[in-house]
Amino acid sequence: MSHSLKETSLQISGMTCAACATRIEKGLNRLAGVESANVNLALEKSAIKYDPLQINVDDIEKKIRDLGYEVVTEKTELDITGMTCAACSTRIEKGLNRIDGVIKANVNLALEKATIEFNGSVLSTADIIKKVENLGYGAKIKEGTKDSSDYREKEIAKQTKKLIFSAILSLPLLWAMAGHFSFTSFIWVPEIFMNPWFQLLLATPVQFIIGSQFYIGAYKALKNKSANMDVLVALGTSAAYFYSLYQAILTLSGKIHMVELYFETSAVLITLIILGKLFEAKAKGRSSEAIKKLMGLQAKTAIVEREGMEQEIPLEEVNVGDILHIKPGEKIPVDGIIIEGQSAIDESMLTGESVPVDKKIGDPVIGATLNKNGFLKVEAAKVGKDTALAQIIKVVEEAQGSKAPIQRLADKISGVFVPIVVGLAVLTFIVWYVWAAPGDFAEALEKMIAVLVIACPCALGLATPTSIMAGSGRSAEYGILFKGGEHLEMTHRITTVVLDKTGTVTNGTPVLTDAFPAESWTENELLAIVGSAEKQSEHPLAEAIVQGIKEKGIQLKEVSKFEAIPGFGIKATVDKNEVLIGTRKLMNMYDVNVEKSLKKMSDLETVGKTAMLIAINGQYAGMVAVADTIKGTSKMAIGRLKEMGLDVIMITGDNQRTAEAIAAQAGIDHVIAEVLPKGKADEIKKLQAQGKKVAMVGDGINDAPALAIADIGMAIGTGTDVAMEAADITLIRGDLNSIADAIFMSKKTITNIKQNLFWALAYNSLGIPIAALGFLAPWLAGAAMAFSSVSVVLNALRLQKVKL
Repeated sequence: MSHSLKETSLQISGMTCAACATRIEKGLNRLAGVESANVNLALEKSAIKYDPLQINVDDIEKKIRDLGYEVVTEKTELDITGMTCAACSTRIEKGLNRIDGVIKANVNLALEKATIEFNGSVLSTADIIKKVENLGYGAKIKEGTKDSSDYREKEIAKQTKKLIFSAILSLPLLWAMAGHFSFTSFIWVPEIFMNPWFQLLLATPVQFIIGSQFYIGAYKALKNKSANMDVLVALGTSAAYFYSLYQAILTLSGKIHMVELYFETSAVLITLIILGKLFEAKAKGRSSEAIKKLMGLQAKTAIVEREGMEQEIPLEEVNVGDILHIKPGEKIPVDGIIIEGQSAIDESMLTGESVPVDKKIGDPVIGATLNKNGFLKVEAAKVGKDTALAQIIKVVEEAQGSKAPIQRLADKISGVFVPIVVGLAVLTFIVWYVWAAPGDFAEALEKMIAVLVIACPCALGLATPTSIMAGSGRSAEYGILFKGGEHLEMTHRITTVVLDKTGTVTNGTPVLTDAFPAESWTENELLAIVGSAEKQSEHPLAEAIVQGIKEKGIQLKEVSKFEAIPGFGIKATVDKNEVLIGTRKLMNMYDVNVEKSLKKMSDLETVGKTAMLIAINGQYAGMVAVADTIKGTSKMAIGRLKEMGLDVIMITGDNQRTAEAIAAQAGIDHVIAEVLPKGKADEIKKLQAQGKKVAMVGDGINDAPALAIADIGMAIGTGTDVAMEAADITLIRGDLNSIADAIFMSKKTITNIKQNLFWALAYNSLGIPIAALGFLAPWLAGAAMAFSSVSVVLNALRLQKVKL
């Protein structure tokens, strides 16, 4: 029952490598009712589509916990008002516990508070408050408390403490090891550092307290019949530790004094792996900066009018229909409509346009934009998850959490990687013990440990998702929203770009372009009369004329009579002058001679302009022309696309002559004109049948079918929501340069992924034989493994510095 599918996203902790992510993915995909599950190692998130009639979020969370991982939860405390007895608190508690995503809710009647543990990816505090209000009670966030902070910060703090503790205990062991080599024999080593029991005392806490996370991870993995990085680390360090313990016990017999101890191998290894994990956690935190930046744009509070009073409330508590007061210099909290006042609004966060937009009563405003200079009253129209900014954040999060097809390859490799490595490590041990160094157990063991450690598949698992996160995050900062990793990967393959004309290549609104007065009139006199007459008309072309005349600073006159003549034009009396404005037919109806102006009119129409003839008191007085002008950036952007070797085609419902005139101005060579809305999708199919990879760029509802059918659909963000829904990429700025930028970002990201995959695979392919041949000490292998993961993440983060 695909129509009833729901989507959820869960934050998962405890994953150490690609094998973990693959295991959770497989486990979830096997559940009845789960349509698809994607697990992203870099974001530590899973995106799940499921059928709520067969399974709920709690069952999915239970499965993740059964597999040995944790679902990250948040806690919030609410002050509850309106409870009168125990039945009330029980009712709220039951109501909250029934919500998908609430793990546990407790309501305390005496303290009038509720403590709720919930899944922050599924629910927000605002959703919980709404539920309490629906039950007939009041709720607000308890003062002095805030939602639990970022779990990643806690994870970094925890790993930092472990690293310091581990490093302090490992340092003396490293010191002792340094004195072993002939070329370092000059280094003084305290006598006690050489004592096997002192070494045991230092190594044991590192092995079993700090290293417990590897044992727990390995146990859970093996219990679920799979293997991950923890298995490799636990095997390698345990082998070194227990062999050294055995050697230390041998000294008790008194027969052996000098023994080969490897306590430093296990302790230094664990320290280096923790260091690598810490670097990784910090780098992962940086790679989701784009989301944090977007969230930081939101206002935190809003001033609302309630019961005739102004009050400041948290953003989460704003409801649809609330009247908001917005002072100059303040951020607009939510999407709404101006009901009082006028101002210039800085919408650069959304459109990238630095020039503020003038807004008046009835105009829409968008949450997180900046009110520059006037006091406004705004009625809230969209709040919470429905605001434009929340939708953008959702698109970016989904893109960062989704998989590019190239990642499937890495997943397949890492799925079989660990068992193969364990097999190679055992083989290495046998070869050394039997042939290379017969009977030398210590030597063979050391080589086996090096193979186990060097082969960890962390870098492979991080190669793709970190690049996708960094690439889609950086694109979002430039107003390019990729809906998923697959679109980010596909965009660089585009060969043909099809552009809708109106609102995409052009501004989509007509403007006054020319005025040609007859000999007896000056331009200003003529325009004053024309503007006054057209002011009464509701036609879009009339609005364009009046707007253009006002912008020239021309004063309009009194109008005593006005009549619209549908399909022909208008007739009006301005300052006792009889005025006619319209088509040739209108002039013929009133016997006005316009012969000498017809050539000029025809020339204007050839370049895509709409010309209107003017007669005053029965005499021809001049002509004005209106056109939908191309955007200032269109010509340059189309030039860039051609330089990239792309075919650029314009598609429009307009007549061939107008379409060709606009195309010529924009530098487009191919035009498909007079196409009905439903025909646009057919034209895209024809191009695809020729083997072309087609990107469709449009902004209107009529473009939605074509956007959906193209290989990549790009919606101009200044257009309609329907177009944005159907598209794979939203170009928020409405500037065609964003098309070239999107293709450039796609190319950069794919190159970055390929680099990461190459180095991750090359590193393991080279590292394993080097370790097996005995050229790599285990502690060096550990350092190299940590470095490989960090280098892959740092390479991906280079995408955050890309300039467009």
